[in-house]
Amino acid sequence: MSLTVNNIKLKPEEPKENAIKKAVKILRISESDIEYIGIAKTSLDARKQDNMKMVYSVSAKILGDEKKICDKLSNLDVKYIPDEEIKFEVGEKKISSSPYIIGFGPAGMFAGLTLAQMGYKPIIIERGQPVEERIKSVSEFWHSGKLNPTSNVQFGEGGAGTFSDGKLTCRVKSPFTGYILKEFVKCGAPKDILYKAKPHIGTDILRNVVKNIREEITSLGGKVLFSTELQDIKIKNGRISEIKFSNSWHEAENVVLALGHSARDTFKTLFDRGVFIQNKPFSVGVRIEHLQDDLEKALYGANFKNPVLPRGEYQLSLRQGEKAVYTFCMCPGGVVVPSSSEEGGIVTNGMSEYLRDGKNANSAFVVSVNEDDFGKDWDSGIKFQRNLEQKAYNLTKSYKAPCQTVGNFLTGKKGCNFGKVLPTYSIGVEDADFNEIFPIQITEMMKAGLYNFDKKIKGFAMGESVMTGVETRTSSPVRISRNEVKCAVGIEGLYPCGEGAGYAGGIMSAAMDGIAVAEEIMKIYRP
Repeated sequence: MSLTVNNIKLKPEEPKENAIKKAVKILRISESDIEYIGIAKTSLDARKQDNMKMVYSVSAKILGDEKKICDKLSNLDVKYIPDEEIKFEVGEKKISSSPYIIGFGPAGMFAGLTLAQMGYKPIIIERGQPVEERIKSVSEFWHSGKLNPTSNVQFGEGGAGTFSDGKLTCRVKSPFTGYILKEFVKCGAPKDILYKAKPHIGTDILRNVVKNIREEITSLGGKVLFSTELQDIKIKNGRISEIKFSNSWHEAENVVLALGHSARDTFKTLFDRGVFIQNKPFSVGVRIEHLQDDLEKALYGANFKNPVLPRGEYQLSLRQGEKAVYTFCMCPGGVVVPSSSEEGGIVTNGMSEYLRDGKNANSAFVVSVNEDDFGKDWDSGIKFQRNLEQKAYNLTKSYKAPCQTVGNFLTGKKGCNFGKVLPTYSIGVEDADFNEIFPIQITEMMKAGLYNFDKKIKGFAMGESVMTGVETRTSSPVRISRNEVKCAVGIEGLYPCGEGAGYAGGIMSAAMDGIAVAEEIMKIYRP
């Protein structure tokens, strides 16, 4: 248990130790009463450029009855926080075989880690390579255009998040948040993710973290089978009974479907076997790039060169009727990366290293789509994605990406008038007109978004800003329906979870969902 003092504001240049001193004064305690005190959270309030503040929360463990001390202070910024301790309920039923987990992205990793720590010895199947080999396959694609369809930015150890900014933000409140962050730190992530308001790991560090999580799982008796694809499933009397991989069938009492959002062939196999799958809304668009310095000038004004301030980032949105245009997965100081997983299709994504020290900022700049755009069949969204990806590929006749400067896009001119912003997409880009690639309802929303966002961040719609596409894998285009105990509808023992199944959006929410599914298995069976 501890007391947390919130809303302590300091000038950016003030040392964070001053926040701790202020907290001690607010708590009206002497240093001899303190067992522990430290920064719990930090964020930047940049709403007023001439009066920016760093905002701290300080956590203190002190002698005496902390709840009584909190009540006596009657200070709305002082909170009594009971200790968070995760306790899993363990069932009595004997388990006949190790739980299988399909996919080793965040959902699969944390379902596997939780089950392994509790003694269930899970077997994890991942179609892609371990991260050490996966890095080589991805690097070869980025530099030569030679794609490995089974191990790439979408498939492989750590999932698509391994080649991203490694953001750990999440809007979902969960008792698992602290556990996940602590496990990341234990496996090599920076300690500052425990207190930053917008924590991130960075792709360079995250690669080692996911490897260490795998090694912890295997040290506890679990197995991770790489370059191994789920080929088929058998359902008997309303429950999962067997799964097929490596060309042989295996008894399976519990199967966690921690699929990524790009496992299109697996979705088809599951649908053909009677698993209930529906299409769901997602978003499509491009990656937009600006100079990081220009962005920070717009956000921080005269303070933009202050080294204490975090790298500038943004999150923007505009809704008009049923349509929304917005930015997400913003990568300060990052690059746009080739992210295809199928031959003959172009996909873009964004990535930053921990220091975020690249010249450009980039983010997904996308428009929401639904059945009105792509149709009502369960796989209509997949077909819509694939059509855009193949149009982009056929336009350039290679994995070079279509590219257009914002000024040309807004005035209906094809291609790029490059100025100070140059594209970072490693394979190369070709002149294009996104008005010819996307349906008009999408391009019109993109144009409305550019004008609107330019009012919020000066220079967002600057003519020299660069758009590279296509960005289609924003979230899963399907949802595998499940019941109140997280089993697929009508199929006991089959647990869809994470981003691919349509229940998460990002590293943290996927990890939380993986743990929640593991918890349902543990409620029934003993290790």
